[in-house]
Amino acid sequence: MKLVIQKVSSASVEVEGNCVGKIKKGFLVLVGIGKEDTRETVDQYIKKMVNLRIFADENGKINLSLADVNGEVLLVSQFTLYANCKKGNRPSFFDAGEPDKAEALYEYMVEKVKESVPVVQTGTFGAMMKVSLTNEGPFTIMLDENTFQ
Repeated sequence: MKLVIQKVSSASVEVEGNCVGKIKKGFLVLVGIGKEDTRETVDQYIKKMVNLRIFADENGKINLSLADVNGEVLLVSQFTLYANCKKGNRPSFFDAGEPDKAEALYEYMVEKVKESVPVVQTGTFGAMMKVSLTNEGPFTIMLDENTFQ
């Protein structure tokens, strides 16, 4: 699994000209599901993501979590996080999860994040999407297998 977490003051996702997800302050999370991922993998990543302390406190210190600031989450599936560009110029997506399995894990992730975050919005799995955001900082964090080793 790979997550690209962007701290935003706002973010939205559009499919075929229609806004399908929109948040205010919180995280825009690009979600890549790998072929070895399981529900346990998803649970581990969610726990790390929702507890990240990357919002400033009253003293300007990066010390507050999503819950501390009543943050929202916009989850957007993005298999291209698994692009492998080692050989040639055309990326390989061999390590990305098979679409059916990846979609099931993505939907599981959405439901699990909703258990701890009051406002969760999503893109549309497998659709061509236009994502807009106002990244604060900018502040972007990548969670992948190296995060947990």
